[in-house]
Amino acid sequence: MGHGVVGGGVTEILLKHADQIAKKVNEEVYIKKVLDLREFPDSPIADRFTKDFNDIISDDEISVVVEVMGGLNPAYSFVKQCLEKGKSVVTSNKELVAAKGAELLAIAKAKNVNFLFEASVGGAIPIIRPLHQCLAANEIEKINGILNGTTNFILNKMINDNMSFEDALALAQEKGYAERNPAADIEGHDACRKICILAALVYGTHVYPESVHTEGITKVTLKDVEYAKAWGGAVKLIASARKNGSSVEIITAPMFVSGDCQLSNVDGVYNELLVRGDSSGTIGFYGRGAGKLPTASAVVADVMDCVLHKDVRRDIMWEDGTGANVLPYESYVNAMYVLCGADDAAAALAKADEIFGKCEKIEKDDSESGELAFITPELAYSEFTARCAEFGKAADVKATMRVAKI
Repeated sequence: MGHGVVGGGVTEILLKHADQIAKKVNEEVYIKKVLDLREFPDSPIADRFTKDFNDIISDDEISVVVEVMGGLNPAYSFVKQCLEKGKSVVTSNKELVAAKGAELLAIAKAKNVNFLFEASVGGAIPIIRPLHQCLAANEIEKINGILNGTTNFILNKMINDNMSFEDALALAQEKGYAERNPAADIEGHDACRKICILAALVYGTHVYPESVHTEGITKVTLKDVEYAKAWGGAVKLIASARKNGSSVEIITAPMFVSGDCQLSNVDGVYNELLVRGDSSGTIGFYGRGAGKLPTASAVVADVMDCVLHKDVRRDIMWEDGTGANVLPYESYVNAMYVLCGADDAAAALAKADEIFGKCEKIEKDDSESGELAFITPELAYSEFTARCAEFGKAADVKATMRVAKI
């Protein structure tokens, strides 16, 4: 269902590697129907296209359905009907899984079919299956990652080429990394949906994106990027989830990342996820997080899994959630970057030390006169904002940003 970039890639792989796939799953995987409102007369399977969903739902020969339309509607309705009809479903749709995953998994369980979504997080990077299987013996203590290639590309252009946010976004759109409407990427929603899926998977309770404090990169300036570099790190859009008792701390926001952490060096449109288990230690997953064939390859792998396990349901499952399992972000503890203007920078730093505790001044060769940047000690965010308001009486606070705890 859907024959856009990813859907076209799925078709290409299934046709190109048909013999290889058949050998691995012990039977032919045949594309019976393709649902799309557009015409594709030049497609090698042009005769199999349909505009009517009923041609799929009513065909008992179709055992696996691939949903690559994106968005919630009509994807949610179509996927739900397919599962209820006893068809396994594979999707790359992170919005669908983040919003409706618990419900759809429950239907799949009741009908003894599979609902698989490896491609919804990280494109071709294997993340879902390793977390569910290979690290199953661990208690996952925390997950931190760069889960959106578009924002990472933009920030890298700001870091390495001194480009403004606006120019870097325009370049990302020109190269096809960003959509014409880039809001889902640059406002942090895409990365938020992905960390919600991962948190639900490892902690067992659905996390709705609406419960997660989310900030994008639209307010990140060249000056912030330069100060991060002078500090010895980089600005990255970090999606983070960590266990705190029976609850979860989860957030998506731009953060200062120390140069000692490998996330600070992730370049271009690449993604990287760091997972810390109590027995495994920290394990990294790195690669292209999007793109036609990388994402399609993960979709086809899930299709093959469905064929191999058509009589055995994969036990991926989590409970529905109310948001009560997510701690309020105001309680999360981080050191903070502060940029301010002050007539007397030395006096402003002394005042910062008095209000926040001993702060670390960031020295930058070309700092403007009357400008000060520093890193505070670790504080709960609610405490930081209260103290920042007090500090604002002595200096003009221009920007603040969390320092990542990886």
